[in-house]
Amino acid sequence: MSDEILECCIPYIQDPSDRSSISMVSKRWYELDRLTRRTITIYLCYTTTPQRLYDRFPNIESLRLKGKPRPAMYNLIPDDWGGFAKPWIDVLGSFRCLNSLHLRRMIVTDADLYTIGSVKGCSLQLLKLDKCSGFSTDGLLHITRHCSNLRTLFLEESSVDEMNGEWFHQLALSNTVLEYLNYYMTFLEKIKVEDLELLARNCPLISVKISDTDLFCLRNFFRIAARLQEFCGSCFDAELDRYADIVFPTQLSSFGPMYMLDNYLPICFPVANSLWKLDIVYATLTCGAQCDLLQRCHNLRVLETTDVIGDQGLEVVSLTCKRLKKLRVERGEDVPTLGVRAGAVTHRGLISVAQGCHDLEYLSINVADIGNEALECVGANLNNLNVFRLVLLDKEETITDLPLDNGVRALLQGCQNLRRLSLYLRQGGLSDIGLSYIGQYSQNVKRVLLGSVGETDAGLLEFSKGCPRLRALEMRACCFTERALAIAAKQLSSLRYIWVQGYRSSETGTIDLLEMARPYWNIELVHGDKYNINGNFVAYYSLAGQRTDHPGSIIPLALPNL
Repeated sequence: MSDEILECCIPYIQDPSDRSSISMVSKRWYELDRLTRRTITIYLCYTTTPQRLYDRFPNIESLRLKGKPRPAMYNLIPDDWGGFAKPWIDVLGSFRCLNSLHLRRMIVTDADLYTIGSVKGCSLQLLKLDKCSGFSTDGLLHITRHCSNLRTLFLEESSVDEMNGEWFHQLALSNTVLEYLNYYMTFLEKIKVEDLELLARNCPLISVKISDTDLFCLRNFFRIAARLQEFCGSCFDAELDRYADIVFPTQLSSFGPMYMLDNYLPICFPVANSLWKLDIVYATLTCGAQCDLLQRCHNLRVLETTDVIGDQGLEVVSLTCKRLKKLRVERGEDVPTLGVRAGAVTHRGLISVAQGCHDLEYLSINVADIGNEALECVGANLNNLNVFRLVLLDKEETITDLPLDNGVRALLQGCQNLRRLSLYLRQGGLSDIGLSYIGQYSQNVKRVLLGSVGETDAGLLEFSKGCPRLRALEMRACCFTERALAIAAKQLSSLRYIWVQGYRSSETGTIDLLEMARPYWNIELVHGDKYNINGNFVAYYSLAGQRTDHPGSIIPLALPNL
């Protein structure tokens, strides 16, 4: 292939794996990849340095950067573990083409936000502070004053120190192009509805996800935001009659109410059949109310709810939502005063979904009871599945159909497109044989989460002989020793990251972990009694060497980067 043809073709090749292969063909192809790469995702901010990134890809337009490991969302890693955004933000001015910045689970300070807003010729169109912490509304004020080209501002689940609502007023005054606004689950309370209405007048809003504002106060906003396609947030504090004159935008296709009791359900009925996505995780609806609503949602592609939905609700889903592609059933809470009972989903509900929703690509479900038949049914019917996550709740019910070895094997044999697999079970839920099945049949799986699985080190070692494409492995509450974990990490040839919490530690554990030592491989013991119960460590490939930014929360092993 001539260089001229390659230069025309390479911009259309976006898959990172394909790009990596291209860059290794020759020096010329390496240079073309270097100059034409537009999007970069760094899954752990300590795997490289900002300067290395700039030297390698100076023309990127989009940077997605992750800080703390995913278990930080469940308080399994200390808040001060690391994930500081400052070293990365300080070099933003060097990237002249950068217009999209996504920071996830990182510590971002007001000073960092001042730096972003002060970049000369700042042309940021997308800024996502996703589950971040460390900043206040003063920093956001600087962003809204100086980044007037933002089309996306995303703050979902970030911890924001709220001083006032001036930052949002400034956003409404100065921005005329914003399309996606998200401050969902941030608990910001000083934003005025009038400013939200002004923003809707000035900007072509498509998606708005807010905190818990009374829906009655948003009736004018819905009239103004005629292009709105997605809305999440709000609550219901007034009498039902007061909501009678609310008219949702005609293009609304995604809806996520919060704190909505059963008696407010009729408010959703006019738009139910138009919805492609429904998020009722925080809606506090009983099983009967969810069934009543879902019977009207014939066009759903995405459903997010809790296990309050029960087997009865999942049966309604299987009969009504034939086009469903994503189903997420989180763990709910009992609310006796409202008649809400959680933990009612079993293998019967999972079987109903597998038999009725053949287009599913993403399935995450918390169950109180499970059996091999349900997993076999998933493998036989859901051939398009990319993500499967199963959590077996630790309740009093006795489950007789354990271990799930045969079910897991059938699922993996049937779901050949699976890329992410999560199994959080109970002791006895998966034997060593079941672990060996995961290794044998996970040919395309890249991320695995295992909880309370296996019997001995032998099962883990058999697992590690397979999974040829596995890049990230997380394990909790397993019975394996440090030596077995180290050997397994080394045998998994494609592994780039491993996090383990709750293993069988020993007096020689630190020495045993050295078994996984190799060039550019960092191992960190997470320090602190609260987080170090029965062992907690993270290990990953890094071109940046051992961390030095916060040694107080980390006990790094003295491994040389050869």
